[in-house]
Amino acid sequence: MMPLSTPDFASLRDALLRDLQNLRADAAVSPDSDNYVRASATAGAVEGLYQHQSWIARQIFPDSADSEYLEQHARLRGIIRKPATAASGTLRINGTAGAVITGSLQLRVGEQLYATPLSKPDGSPYSVRLDDNKQAELPLFASQAGAAGNQPDNLPVELMQAPSGVNSKAQLLSMRNGLDAEDDAALLERLLELIRRPPAGGNQHDYRRWAMEVKGVTAAYVYPLRRGLGTVDVVITAGGDLPSQEIIANVQSHIEDLRPVTAKSCLVLAPTPRPVDIDIALSLGGANLDSFTPLLQQTLQAYFAGLAPGERLVKSRIEALISDLPGVQDRQLNAPAGNVSPVADDKMVEWLRLGKLTVGTLQ
Repeated sequence: MMPLSTPDFASLRDALLRDLQNLRADAAVSPDSDNYVRASATAGAVEGLYQHQSWIARQIFPDSADSEYLEQHARLRGIIRKPATAASGTLRINGTAGAVITGSLQLRVGEQLYATPLSKPDGSPYSVRLDDNKQAELPLFASQAGAAGNQPDNLPVELMQAPSGVNSKAQLLSMRNGLDAEDDAALLERLLELIRRPPAGGNQHDYRRWAMEVKGVTAAYVYPLRRGLGTVDVVITAGGDLPSQEIIANVQSHIEDLRPVTAKSCLVLAPTPRPVDIDIALSLGGANLDSFTPLLQQTLQAYFAGLAPGERLVKSRIEALISDLPGVQDRQLNAPAGNVSPVADDKMVEWLRLGKLTVGTLQ
C-alpha cells in the first residue's frame, strides 16, 4: 500500500485551475487573472486543512504527539510527568567552638540561592553547635528546583549574612540530585514501557516501572533473588549520580504500597561507587598534551556515564574510544591492566566511576 501523499499549495492551485478549464475552456487562468487569485486563495485554505489533518493524525500516537497530547496519553494510563527536584547537600561552617547557630543560613552561588533548614520536622527551630574543631555540618537545599542547582563538591562559598561566632567563608561539601522536569523523551519511554510490558503481578519489569515513577529517579535496575528466595532488590540512580536518602526512602515506600504482599522483602538501595584510575600514554600528531587532556577526560566521562551499576568495564572499548579521538597516532593503556568487573552480590552492587586520570607521552 502506497502512503498517502498530501498535495502542496502549488498542486492544489493547479488542480483547481485545471478543473475550471475543464468546465470552461475559455476561462482565464493566467497569473494576473481573477480565477488565478481565487484558486490561490482556495488552495491556501485547503492546504491549511491538510496540515491540520496531519497534525491531528500525529496526536493519535504517543510517539509523534506534541507535549500536551503526550501528557494526555500518559494520564490515560496513570502516568504523570515527574516535576523538577531541588538539589540538596551539605554545608560546612566554621567559627568559634561552642557557638550555637539558630535559624536559616543563606548563600548564593552565581544565580542560585541556597538555604539551611529554618525548622526541624517537628516544627522546633533548627539549631546546630560548632564542635571542638570549630566546625559544624548542616543540610543545605536549593531554593529553586532544577539541575542548575547542582554544584561541584568541596566548593568554597560565602554566607550572605554570617551570624555571630560564624565565619562568612564556608565550604559546600556537596550539592546534588537537582533535576529538571521530566522531558518528553523520558515520559514517552515510561509510557511505551507500560504499553509493551503491561503489569504482570510483580515481575522485575513491574519493579523497575514502580521505581521510575518516583520523582528524582532517572534509572532503576532490578536484581531478583539477590538476597535469597522471595527477595527483590532495586538499585536506583538520580541524574547519573547517587540518589539522596530521601529519594531512596520515597522509592522504598512507593514500592511497598504496590508490590505483592506475598513477596518476602524488597530493598531499594544506591549503588556503591568504585573509582577506576586510568593511566595512558599517548603519541599525538602535533597536538599539545595539555590541550588534548580535557577532550580525553570528556570522552572517558561519557563512557563511564553509560555504565550501569554492576556492568563491567571493557578495556578494549576504552582503547578504541581513545584511538578514535582526533590527533591520536598511537596509545598505550597502562591501567587498568584488563577488564574491570564490579562486585554485584548480596552485600553490594558496585558502580564503576572514573577515578584519577594520568596522561603521559608515549616514548
